[in-house]
Amino acid sequence: MEEAVGLPEDKQFACFSDAVFISKDNSILSVEVIKSIQAAVAGGNGVEVVSIVKEIVQKVSRTTMKIAVTGDSGNGMSSFVNALRLIGHEEEDSAPTGVVRTTQKPACYSSSRFPYVELWDLPGIGATAQSMESYLDEMQFSAYDLIIIIASEQFSSNHVKLAEAMQRMRKRFYVVWTKLDRDISTSTFPEPQLLQSIQKNIRENLQKEKVKEPPIFLVSIMKPLLHDFERLRETLRKDLSDIKYHGLLDTLYQICVNTINERVESIKKIIDENNLQREFGILTPDNLTETRKVFQEIFGVDDQSLSQVSRSMEKPDTHYKTSIESQEIQRYQQNGWPLVWLHRPVTQFFSTGLVRVPCCSYSHHHRYKQQKGVLDETAGKTKNVLWKILEDSISQKT
Repeated sequence: MEEAVGLPEDKQFACFSDAVFISKDNSILSVEVIKSIQAAVAGGNGVEVVSIVKEIVQKVSRTTMKIAVTGDSGNGMSSFVNALRLIGHEEEDSAPTGVVRTTQKPACYSSSRFPYVELWDLPGIGATAQSMESYLDEMQFSAYDLIIIIASEQFSSNHVKLAEAMQRMRKRFYVVWTKLDRDISTSTFPEPQLLQSIQKNIRENLQKEKVKEPPIFLVSIMKPLLHDFERLRETLRKDLSDIKYHGLLDTLYQICVNTINERVESIKKIIDENNLQREFGILTPDNLTETRKVFQEIFGVDDQSLSQVSRSMEKPDTHYKTSIESQEIQRYQQNGWPLVWLHRPVTQFFSTGLVRVPCCSYSHHHRYKQQKGVLDETAGKTKNVLWKILEDSISQKT
């Protein structure tokens, strides 16, 4: 994952995630919104982070996803669009179908079964272009969130080239074999053997060109309630949600992580300057319990702050505290450390025969190292809390 570069005032504010590129005029993750997240995280204001994230997720939930339906001319893309929407060819808003080529340019359709989704019925390969390269360029596949490659009768070299192109563009895509009812009625093989043969043929053709196997669905456009159609619809709903929110989750989390890391570095400078008492009112810097408590308050992961965050997320008061404590205990146990180290004191001792006395070689350097250890521990807890907030916010919408 790339690191963020430049300042919010720059033309592009981007590179938080491989999946998302944020431009300055982005209406959801604008520069102003990003700066507000950074300010809330840096100030340890978890309740404000929740408020901002909820608003972002609400806006994202209303964004429109675009699905492209493509394939060889005559494979029945328009009929598939109608079947997916569960409407008849004779209905007013249906995609026109026929034995001759009917789709001459991309046509957009919607369905109440898939809110905030545009289904784009594309002209078949060969309808508007003389080569695969010009077809890919003309159809502008980069504008679509998910691609459905339609095939029937045979899985041709054009289908394989389409799959190769989608993999190269890192686009999620399906292969859908239509007209299964006709295949079943004309085949001499038992239905299970026929279905297995079709799937095997698709897989082998893709494997020859090193295309990672996509989801494959065998359907009948004449019987949209049978075969793989319902599994296709459910997979589509799940994947559209994942596409819509996955990049958002990664991007928001990376913004939070970058902000926390910057805050940690600034506090470490204060530690090196031995200014914890002056800057944060830590009366006894040698006392790690007090230091930990102050750091937790700074980052907003003390008990009171976590309770407020839980209530703002409509969760039980101990929701985030319990979640993070369990992660902490598990991590310490996996590392083989005693749980008492979670609250270990700074002062170290060494044995001199019958009595234990404070180590006289204890140095400022050692104290700073332990203070930084507590700081890193608190920052890690903060990142865990923020990840959980983001997950909870998005799961409420999916």
